[in-house]
Order: sequence, then C-alpha cells, then structure tokens
Amino acid sequence: MHKLFAILLLLLSVPIAAKASQVFQVSVDINTAQISTTDYDYLDQLAPMIKEYLETNTWTEDRFTEVERIRVNIQVVINSVDERTFTTTMLISSERPIHNTLQVTPVLIITDNNWVFEFGPNHNLLFDTYQYDPIATVLDFYANLILGYDYDTFSEKGGEEFFRNARRISDMGETAGIGWSGTGTRRSRSDLISQLLNPDYEDFRKALYLYHRLGLDLFTHDPEKSRDNILEAFDLIHQSQRRTTARYLFDLLFSAKHREFRAIFMDADTEQRLEAYNRLITIDDSRISEYERLQR
Repeated sequence: MHKLFAILLLLLSVPIAAKASQVFQVSVDINTAQISTTDYDYLDQLAPMIKEYLETNTWTEDRFTEVERIRVNIQVVINSVDERTFTTTMLISSERPIHNTLQVTPVLIITDNNWVFEFGPNHNLLFDTYQYDPIATVLDFYANLILGYDYDTFSEKGGEEFFRNARRISDMGETAGIGWSGTGTRRSRSDLISQLLNPDYEDFRKALYLYHRLGLDLFTHDPEKSRDNILEAFDLIHQSQRRTTARYLFDLLFSAKHREFRAIFMDADTEQRLEAYNRLITIDDSRISEYERLQR
C-alpha cells in the first residue's frame, strides 16, 4: 500500500509538458463561382481542413490567451480545375488586438495569385514543415509569415525566427513546387520573404514595432506621445524606401493601413495633422486624396 502511494506521488511530481496554445483564430471561405461544382462537391472539405490545420498545429511554444490569438481570414477563389488540379487565388489577412481596447488592427493583407494544388475526396494534410506538400507547405509559409509580422509588432525585429522559417520553406517550395518564384515583378512568395530578411528593410521592420507597440498600444494612455511615435515610424519607413527600389512590402503595408493612418491623426492638433499629412504623402504618394482630409 505504501509502495503504491509512493509511486503515485512520484507520478504526480513529474512535470507534464504543457500543450502549446492555439495561436490562430481562422476563418476560411472557398469561392467556387468560376467552376461547375457538380463533380467537385468534395471541395466542401477544404475550408474546414485549412481551418483545423492552422488552428491545431504547434507553430510556437509561446502561450496565447484567447484574446491574444491572431485573427486570420482566408478566401480561396477557384479559378480553374483540370481533373483534380486546382488553380486558385488566395487572399489572406491577419489582425492583432490593440492593447487596452476591444479593437483590432490589420497587420497584413496579401493576395497570392498562383496557388496550384491537387485535391480530392478524403484528402489528408500532414504537418511536416520539412516535407513538401502543395497545400500544407503554402499554409506553413503563410503561418510563419503572419507570425513574423505579428512578433515584429511586439518587439523590434521579434519575428526573425519565423521569417527565417518562412524562407527555408520558400527555398524548399522553389525546388519542389510551382508558384514560389516571381516572373520579374519581385512580388512572389520568395521575393516577399527575401525582402523581409534584407538589411535594407531593417528600418521598415523597426517601424512595425514603433507603430504598433509604442503607437497603437499606448494610444488610449497618451494619444499625443503615441502620435509622435507613429510619426517617427513614418520616418523610418521613408528611410527604408530610400535604400531600395522594390515597393512590395510598402505597398502591402499601405494597403492594410492607409485608412488607419489617416484616422489616427484626424483628431490631432493642427500641427500634428499637418506633420502626418506631409510624411504620408511622401511615403505613400498614390493615396494623396485619402490623406488630404488631414488638411481640413
């Protein structure tokens, strides 16, 4: 009896490894309007499969509470099908919560125009980031990309590990699959991750941290200081732009953020509003009409 009790105590004293928490809160929509779905009713399996894959696999050992989870929205448009080979366009967006508020902020909005994969009834997705799969490997790449962006918003270059994971996955994809390299546009998956890890974009990544952590997250506490930090983030973006002719990362940022950039300064004093206007039309001259509202 005493021996059994001792064994039970020993078992209870052995630490149990905590299961990594769910990182993503995912919504998936599959748009089949461009094809006849008569023979492809099994496509109904794809959305829940992608959602389960991203929500249940272990992407990091860090713990995420429910409110800290990264919100990810995915829309897959089926453009054409040849037997069971699908050519698609995927729109992916991610959001993160703004501290001390009930609001979220968009971090990344990206369109992938070249996702081609085979898919059939009872298809299984296996989580193995070292084994190429046309569906799973693309999801692995974007999961790490989204995490890299998210961690960059919480600490300076905090997403480095995830971006390096994404580049390794991209390198594997270039060797084994299609849709990873660009055709001179410098806007492919491999181009994107190469730019994020290029030292020329270091100030861009520092700006992500300054804007989100020392800007948005502090806004309810000290709006004026928050806006000053955001103006500094705009300056860092400009410095990064001056070092390179490639605009992919900047276009992704402005596509996701331009309305938010303007809204932050609408209630600022005249001096800050004009400072924001002058910086924004310099770094994002394609949306001058959007920013002109700051002059009123």
